[in-house]
Amino acid sequence: MNLFVYLIPALFVVVFIVAAIRKVKVYDSFAEGVKGAIPLVVSLFPFVAAVLILSQLFEASGLSDGLQSLLAPVFRLVGVPEEIGKLALVKPFSGSGATALLSEIFQKYGADSYIARCACVAYGSSETVFYVAAVYFASVREKKLAVPIAIALCANFIALVFGCFLCRFF
Repeated sequence: MNLFVYLIPALFVVVFIVAAIRKVKVYDSFAEGVKGAIPLVVSLFPFVAAVLILSQLFEASGLSDGLQSLLAPVFRLVGVPEEIGKLALVKPFSGSGATALLSEIFQKYGADSYIARCACVAYGSSETVFYVAAVYFASVREKKLAVPIAIALCANFIALVFGCFLCRFF
């Protein structure tokens, strides 16, 4: 039997025991925390909605396909299979869109193929940059997004190239 199955329930029990010893009203504290989250959700909503709409527009407008075609020579030059170019472009916008593309790659090329391994690395080593930026920058006053987003996109690209390089050997 795996002991980790009991870790979270045990953690809850410990929290309730400590709260009882310290005479903390657990439900009231929980409700107070939820009340503090509502303004965050309200301030976060426009940013998340914008990212979701932009990701859909990116795909529906054909910009994704055009950018993939434009970047195909660059991907080839650095050792990234062209077949995962669309995945690499969609992942910074949409995690669910990237999951759907990953599934398509598995179906088309097989889960054990070189292309599928590279796709897995591309999926796992990158982040939904624009969603994370929307969530993070919704709660801070400073809204200078260009530099952090550029750094995150460069990190995603470096991870993609290095991951595909490693997939050649493993």
